[in-house]
Amino acid sequence: MNISTSNLSDTLRWGIIGCGDVTERKSGPAFYKSPSSALAAVMRRDADKARDYAQRHGVAHWYVDAQQLIDDPEVDAVYVATPPVTHEYYTIAALQAGKPVYVEKPMAIDVAACKRMLQASQATDVKLCVAHYRRAVPMFAQIRQWLLTGEIGEVRTVRISMLQADKPETLSDPRIRWRVTPETSGPGGHFYDIAPHQLDLMLHFFGAIRAYHGFSVNQAGSYPARDAVCGAIEFSSGVLLTGLWAFTVHEAQTEDLCEIQGTKGIIRFPFFGQRVEVIRQGVRMAMAFEHPEHIQQPMIERVNAYFKGEAPNPCSAEEALTTLRIMEQFASQG
Repeated sequence: MNISTSNLSDTLRWGIIGCGDVTERKSGPAFYKSPSSALAAVMRRDADKARDYAQRHGVAHWYVDAQQLIDDPEVDAVYVATPPVTHEYYTIAALQAGKPVYVEKPMAIDVAACKRMLQASQATDVKLCVAHYRRAVPMFAQIRQWLLTGEIGEVRTVRISMLQADKPETLSDPRIRWRVTPETSGPGGHFYDIAPHQLDLMLHFFGAIRAYHGFSVNQAGSYPARDAVCGAIEFSSGVLLTGLWAFTVHEAQTEDLCEIQGTKGIIRFPFFGQRVEVIRQGVRMAMAFEHPEHIQQPMIERVNAYFKGEAPNPCSAEEALTTLRIMEQFASQG
């Protein structure tokens, strides 16, 4: 039942389940701006918001029922962009209907759900890809290339520091509150929303892992989810990584940093910024990158090619499952 070039038109027609804030700029427009790609339908439970989104983005069909979108014969592939708690349900429903799926990160709310999604893809022989889209962003692709070519020698250690101040609107704004509610987003709160970006890139950069362990706590008690997480990973290559994610620090202490140390130099960069530093033999080189207007577009173009049988999977369910295994272990220990 796997989708192939023979049963696709030249243009891959997409349907979005969950056309919320993340789809306004980061991803949604990329489906109709990418070559040989179109946005045919969108779904949101609020009819007024679904209709408004469709009108503003020039989408022909809108729904308040996800199954209707999945069953639409003008939809070839489905993008699931709902909160993590519903990723499994919508993904499996689309796969069982023969529609390949591009699902937002984290892949699901827990490892068990990820396994069921992977099993459904295998059982139906329908393609599944996870939106760890920073792999395809030019800045991170360049960093990976430097690592592959030995720009800083053999990598020894990696340090991640993601420190954010508590936001008063976290509990008052429903667009944010779900992110710190374990029942909808997972036990790690903001960690489950932010850490996939960092951890997936590290696995993409450094490959297989040998061991990992972490701890998490709720330091401020502002919401039910854990608000501070730390962890360590030993890669099979011998690279050692340490990471700290804390979301209630003082505003003056906020930080977004990854520091990769090698035998010949250091690479420093933010995950949500656009400036990279490379230091070799005491010489500091800084490079500024411009992210795509729709930051998921490079990844979506790769997904289009994969679904058409023209390229490999840019982020498989197996890879995303590994990322969530690490996150779940880090966030469940306290």
